[in-house]
Amino acid sequence: MSAKAYLSVSGDVKAALAAGKPVVALESTIITHGMPYPQNLSMAQEVEALVRAHGAVPATIAIMDGRLCVGVSGEDLQRLAEEGHKAAKASRRDMAALLASGVMAGTTVATTMQIAALAGIRIFATGGIGGVHRGAEDSFDISADLEELGRTPVAVVCAGAKSILDIAKTLEVLETNGVPVLGFGTDDFPAFWARTSGFKVDQRLDTAADVAKLLAIQSDLNMGGVLIANPIPESDAWEASAIEGFIAQALADAEAQGIKGKATTPFLLQRIFELTGGKSLESNIALVKNNAKVAAQIAVALSSQLASRPA
Repeated sequence: MSAKAYLSVSGDVKAALAAGKPVVALESTIITHGMPYPQNLSMAQEVEALVRAHGAVPATIAIMDGRLCVGVSGEDLQRLAEEGHKAAKASRRDMAALLASGVMAGTTVATTMQIAALAGIRIFATGGIGGVHRGAEDSFDISADLEELGRTPVAVVCAGAKSILDIAKTLEVLETNGVPVLGFGTDDFPAFWARTSGFKVDQRLDTAADVAKLLAIQSDLNMGGVLIANPIPESDAWEASAIEGFIAQALADAEAQGIKGKATTPFLLQRIFELTGGKSLESNIALVKNNAKVAAQIAVALSSQLASRPA
């Protein structure tokens, strides 16, 4: 039995893909583990509306009822949001077990990429990618997102890597895996809540059409994924020095409580939310919306370019 036998694609997403229309994949760990209820549900609905407003079809992805679900909406989206941290957090290693058990799970960047590629979706919008955790030289805690980007042909629009990570090492691993890191309207690699990290992108592109042209060639060459780094809007950004103090405190708290592995990122995000009085969540929502808008614009441009190619 093929992997597609486990795939459930909603009617509107299936119709859009069949017609060659633009579709944007959206992950679900940001719903289950990234934000509290009901803000997570409102965010998911607003992000989907933004994708539609910019000419593409949204496809929220999750694992539910023993299926790889593409285009989660309505009551299922509500159920996913209400489940929150009680849902599993699915990365590549977990997929078979979760399908076998029928457990509900939010999909990480890595797993969302896999499922999107299986469904034929080329563009994916998220908040920030996972990466190399601080202290990884001892813990070896490196997100599966980085290897997935090297092998799965999906373009990921994000606000860079979360500031809680070691960004220098994250970029080194991306380079090792052959992942092009593009800056959308920026020369600097963003750091989630902050617009800059002190590191440069591989190449700056300023329009959705230019990004789409590169993505089409990347696909022609049968290469892996592309990372499109899109800075948080200036009005919602933090100064890197300001957020760093909260991150340092959250990391110290995680160490004191023995938080490790895939529980680390949700814990840190929640702790930073508490330390900032909720302001980090406001910025998180703003950057996700911005990424969804840019991803939709790129998906529209890519669809147009592919449609104009000779048969």
